[in-house]
Amino acid sequence: MQLFQHGTLANLVPGLFNGTLSIHELLQHGDTGIGTLTGLDGELIILQGTVYQVNAQGVVRIVEADEMVPFANVHFADFTAAGAVDQVTDAQLRDTLAHKLVSLNVFSSVTLTGTFANVTTRAVAAQTRPYPSLKATAAAQSVFTRDTVTGTIIGYYSPKLFAGAAAPGFHLHFLSDDHQFGGHLLHADVLKADLQLQAFENLDLHLPINEPEFLKLDLDSDEIVSDIELAEK
Repeated sequence: MQLFQHGTLANLVPGLFNGTLSIHELLQHGDTGIGTLTGLDGELIILQGTVYQVNAQGVVRIVEADEMVPFANVHFADFTAAGAVDQVTDAQLRDTLAHKLVSLNVFSSVTLTGTFANVTTRAVAAQTRPYPSLKATAAAQSVFTRDTVTGTIIGYYSPKLFAGAAAPGFHLHFLSDDHQFGGHLLHADVLKADLQLQAFENLDLHLPINEPEFLKLDLDSDEIVSDIELAEK
């Protein structure tokens, strides 16, 4: 089983937000995943081959094939049912998921489908050149909440060993069943949900080698991982 990743989160830290792979090309490598669009424009949720964007106004729409991503994870869904997760608070959620994984040393995808309470998500507004740093975009993000909502949490677990290429730990997005609410997941209490897991033996890391800005970037900084972790909170 293979996880395909275009770009790295480290690329985003200094502001490399230019789209370098089309949605059409991305979907050749998977039908399920997460990501963002050119300019860090909103949050992507990819389910059953359809790409949804949640923008900074909270609007959910279907993304066109010619739109571009600077960063995304996708894979072909082949999940294994991992039981029910009921009455789990957000404070307990990531530890609960971690204990369900086959190992903390491999990349894995998780989905939780069901009913959630106190759900908080965010989406970053589209940035324009000259792009700011990833840290600076925190001021441009919108936060959305729902008291109770049915939907799907979709995302990935990345081992700490690969920090920089990906966000260490869990990187989770959310989409409601009615496609009216979603984004990067900040908080969710699980009332009742079904968990599915998929572990990957291969990581296909696709880098934008035709992007001059990427080739010139200096990513050798101790602050890269800390900035990624700050942006993911």
